[in-house]
Amino acid sequence: MIATKGYAAQTKDSGLAPWDFQRRELGAHDVQFDITYCGVCHSDIHQVRGEWGNSMYPMVPGHEIVGRVVAVGSQVSKFKVGDLAGTGCLVDSCRVCDNCQHGLEQYCINGNSQTYNGLEQDKKTPTYGGYSNTIVVHEDFVLHISDKLDLAATAPLLCAGITTYSPLRHWKVGPGHKLAVVGLGGLGHMGVKFGVAFGAEVTVLSTSPKKEADAKKLGAHKFVVTSDPAQLESVRGYYDFILDTVSAEHDYNEYLSLLKTDGVHICVGAPPTPSALLAFSLIPGRKSIAGSSIGGLPETQEMLDFCAEHNIVSDIEMININDIHSAYDRMLKGDVRYRFVIDMATL
Repeated sequence: MIATKGYAAQTKDSGLAPWDFQRRELGAHDVQFDITYCGVCHSDIHQVRGEWGNSMYPMVPGHEIVGRVVAVGSQVSKFKVGDLAGTGCLVDSCRVCDNCQHGLEQYCINGNSQTYNGLEQDKKTPTYGGYSNTIVVHEDFVLHISDKLDLAATAPLLCAGITTYSPLRHWKVGPGHKLAVVGLGGLGHMGVKFGVAFGAEVTVLSTSPKKEADAKKLGAHKFVVTSDPAQLESVRGYYDFILDTVSAEHDYNEYLSLLKTDGVHICVGAPPTPSALLAFSLIPGRKSIAGSSIGGLPETQEMLDFCAEHNIVSDIEMININDIHSAYDRMLKGDVRYRFVIDMATL
């Protein structure tokens, strides 16, 4: 076994603290890489605090993981020692269901293995994430990272990046399309960057006028304050697509009114409570409301390659691991532009 240092929550009320644990020895197809940086996702807070009801403890969070390969199994063909590498939200899947066979491991019918707060495919061994100094992952679930990119700012691409890239690619958003991004946080700022890079006209929809300058700096063409009835009225029936990144309670019906005929409202944020959806928000105009998760492994590698080609990374604030609790508090207040990343050298 491989001795590993990390930060773990022992219970939903304990918070995070140093914890020593064991990673498995390398199998024939495993890659071990030492973790240089790990992004901090909003879902880390929910899981650590047991707010989604499925938390398993002890828990080592973190699924935006980048570093450098230090060892490979005897049959590994995709990586060598010294390579930059990353792992996102998944570390395995069944490999045999229809979705897995089509590179959609995020929708594995038999249940994929989440990077943390999950189980390996043996359905009994817990997974531990990237708030740690090293990780062992099957080579099929390790991603190549270009040395052209800022490594720390690349880490959030493995969740916030692919969560926004995947739906925009699936619905073929591009030139001639009008795209609105709801919310300008960790997900939203990446949605803006990708929407602009794909050639769409991008509007940020926000309740906060203070975010307009940031939106324009990120490349957004327009900014609409949704709390201003006149501004909202000016974009009724205007958008082909809405990418909704908001995880707080909000009225989907209001946003559906902003879509053109055949427009699609894509949800990637996950509000904690059910929302009322009126049939007559959809029926006139043949509108759709849809959801999207992360991408599969092939699409995530495609995204990383696209980012290397177009020099796209997340806007980040680096933190020490012992500042994680204050970072969580700031995230809940929206006080981060736009993703915290842990410097794992501080572990």
